[in-house]
Amino acid sequence: MDKKRVAVPLVCHGHSRPVVDLFYSPITPDGFFLISASKDSSPMLRNGETGDWIGTFEGHKGAVWSCCLDTDALRAASGSADFTAKVWDALTGDELHSFEHKHIVRACAFSEDTRLLLTGGVEKVLRILDLSRPDAPPREVDKSPGSVRTVAWLHTDQTILSSCTDMGGVRLWDVRSGKIVQTLETKSSVTSAEVSQDGRYITTCDGSTVKFWDANHFGLVKSYNMPCTVESASLEPKYGNKFIAGGEDMWIHVFDFHTGACNKGHHGPVHCVRFSPGGESYASGSEDGTIRIWQTGPLTHDENVGFTANGSIGNVSVTAEEVSRKIEGFHVSEDGRAKEKEEAGKD
Repeated sequence: MDKKRVAVPLVCHGHSRPVVDLFYSPITPDGFFLISASKDSSPMLRNGETGDWIGTFEGHKGAVWSCCLDTDALRAASGSADFTAKVWDALTGDELHSFEHKHIVRACAFSEDTRLLLTGGVEKVLRILDLSRPDAPPREVDKSPGSVRTVAWLHTDQTILSSCTDMGGVRLWDVRSGKIVQTLETKSSVTSAEVSQDGRYITTCDGSTVKFWDANHFGLVKSYNMPCTVESASLEPKYGNKFIAGGEDMWIHVFDFHTGACNKGHHGPVHCVRFSPGGESYASGSEDGTIRIWQTGPLTHDENVGFTANGSIGNVSVTAEEVSRKIEGFHVSEDGRAKEKEEAGKD
């Protein structure tokens, strides 16, 4: 009989309202950092490893729906229900820029080169803001078909990704032309879209489904049905052989090729989950106002198990066909546990 692994997380208090977004910085010379967005209007910065509070960005007058850090974790950005997106000095907490919008800002993302900020929201407009010319009018990408829920950059800032709150699908826009070049079709609206660290995969959530897409050829690699409606999912960044998902059942579901673990630690629906940049831990944010940081355990890579999200690690070169074949090893059963297909066949 398999026993559920009991994980004890670090619990980070501080927010007085639900935590609705989390973002880890890449690893910097000073370590890595975690920023959180909450309906309490005050994004918070923490040490990504320990969860220790570093500072709070004060200035929004409404719920903050989205947050991010630039590549060097020197600047933070946030999108709010007060119709603004703000850019902050992550070292001092000072507000650097405030960009007015005409409606609620639901999503924001720094470009990889950190020069640009992408925003989207209820206004149904994607804006690209040049941070070197903050007073210049923003560039508005072709009108979004619906209210924007998520945004991200990929392909070295040549492509932007967005999903909508009121319709299914993920739309990919060519930055140069400002036109939609591809749509990843989903049945329900996409509540979470994460581009892997190496830019090769897109992880999405729609309804009770987690999907993995090839970010270069846009094909669906695999789709998994979860035991409940899930709001957020994240792929382990180093070896790509685990993923986490969280949603309305208050559990953090962890899936790999050997076991499935359910880490229950929240007292409300889980709105966001993200792996740390090295994959050794992951964070979850919930309706209960807390952030919880969970240890992944020892990271190992077995060429016969899992797929590699970064082909350069361990000198392993992974093709799209191999990814598709190996990710088939995930099997999610009705109780939310993951088993290898061979084991499932014995039941």
